[in-house]
Amino acid sequence: MIEITSLKNPIIKEIKSLYRKKDRWENRLFLMEGIKIIEEAISNNVNLKYIVLNSTLLSTKEGQKFCDGNSSFKNLIKVPDNIFKEICDTDNPQGILAVGEFRISLLDHDADIRSSYLFLDGLQDPGNIGTIIRSCDAFSFPGIVLGENCVDPYNPKVVRATMGSIFRAPIYYTNNSIDALESLKNKNYKIYATSLMGSVPNYKIDYNEKHVIIIGNESRGVDERIIKMADKLIKIPMPGKSESLNAGVAASIIMYEAMKQRKAPLHFMKFH
Repeated sequence: MIEITSLKNPIIKEIKSLYRKKDRWENRLFLMEGIKIIEEAISNNVNLKYIVLNSTLLSTKEGQKFCDGNSSFKNLIKVPDNIFKEICDTDNPQGILAVGEFRISLLDHDADIRSSYLFLDGLQDPGNIGTIIRSCDAFSFPGIVLGENCVDPYNPKVVRATMGSIFRAPIYYTNNSIDALESLKNKNYKIYATSLMGSVPNYKIDYNEKHVIIIGNESRGVDERIIKMADKLIKIPMPGKSESLNAGVAASIIMYEAMKQRKAPLHFMKFH
């Protein structure tokens, strides 16, 4: 095990730099905190560059068990509690974080390999993106596309909110949402945009045909240019008094309906 005792250490500086999107994407590296999500990363074959533990966790049975189970990992690092506080992102840290590699899958290269996509247009709330990725994994949705103005899915807050689903959900990127959607439309995908003004209830859509569902920005909704491209505007019927749902909840409801229509295998879910 490597021991680091200075904030000036190059590894510590590298870890701190990964809170900046620019550095994450230049290096294709991201941060994750907590034993559970790190174990999820390991079980899903994510390449880990570093695993860092603080002195407090190392003094516990849980910490020792983790180290014993990963003793072959060459970059297992021990740091004092005061240094760990400088490199973590949570108010009540669990005493362990890791740096992992991520891959970029561009929609332009794989546009027609999946039967359907959930296309996120300018979502900015990390919690919403995390919820959507987690639901995509839970409901076996074929693919998520992040438009050019979405929050980074490897933002530490998003990673934490996914509860490990980010390692399994099929996530794609595009640098030009309009061009990407036009390309999908030319490949016979139906474009369904969510809208409070929509006239078609979400459960009346045929999710067995090739389609793209658009979820819009939390405040402005779906871009008007995309609305004009849509084959249908869909809505989630709400008999209660609430006027709207947040993007994460709305997307989850739609993905669940799509799963029911596809008759995907069901299993009992754990609630957290």
